[in-house]
Amino acid sequence: MRLTGYRVTNESLILTVTLLVLGAVILLLSGPTLFLAPVMVVFMLVVAYYMNQAQHQQLIRTAVPVSEQRSPRLARIFDTCVARLQPGRVRGYVVPSRERNAYTFGISDPKVIVVYSSLLEIMDEDEIAFIIGHELGHVALGHALLNTLIGGMAGVPVSLGVAVVMTFAFRSWNRACEFSSDRAGLLACGSLNKAVTALVKLVAGDVNTQAELQYALAMIDAEDDNPANVLANALSTHPMIIKRINELRKYAATPEYKRLLAQADQQGGRV
Repeated sequence: MRLTGYRVTNESLILTVTLLVLGAVILLLSGPTLFLAPVMVVFMLVVAYYMNQAQHQQLIRTAVPVSEQRSPRLARIFDTCVARLQPGRVRGYVVPSRERNAYTFGISDPKVIVVYSSLLEIMDEDEIAFIIGHELGHVALGHALLNTLIGGMAGVPVSLGVAVVMTFAFRSWNRACEFSSDRAGLLACGSLNKAVTALVKLVAGDVNTQAELQYALAMIDAEDDNPANVLANALSTHPMIIKRINELRKYAATPEYKRLLAQADQQGGRV
């Protein structure tokens, strides 16, 4: 059974408000371009679809598919996470890169999960499960498709002021999606400690000792005290790492998490 009960409460509300804001500004403030709005939305979606196809083809040329033959350890983690979360049809790839990142994309099935190879060098199995589970959460909750749809609406030409409003609304929803997908990652790995260390390693790199972890956490925590970082967070698609960690800590203490974790354990076992 597909798990989706981990979606944060305000994600759907923010999405609704975002869509209403986008629709309202297009209808009320587009002026002479108003009659072109539906055409522009369709055009942007078509462009997004073909860009998605091109990205997939490029990925196939440069990445290594996750398979039992090529990477049995990663394939086992990937399959376990899929079994635990039941996100639908997905395909995994590893991209050779020193950058620490992972992402998902796709309009049609199977959706694609991409993991950068550097993460496999610095993370243990539970931490990798958190990263894969996070991306599977994006798939299960429909974020990839919704990003394309809203991006198509946001591509309608409007004034600068309207564009700013649309950007703030869209990115507020993006950040809510990240909180939801972090919950999916936590359900995938089943360990709050490993979820936290995975997030720390995304920004701090290889952390081997408890002292290094505490130092990295202190540095990450201090970022929240900088007004410039707070402003940057409001313009970002991803929340600050410390905000993501704190949200996970609160969620891990809820009865809802324990109920969904038991269901995930029953569906797919542990990594």
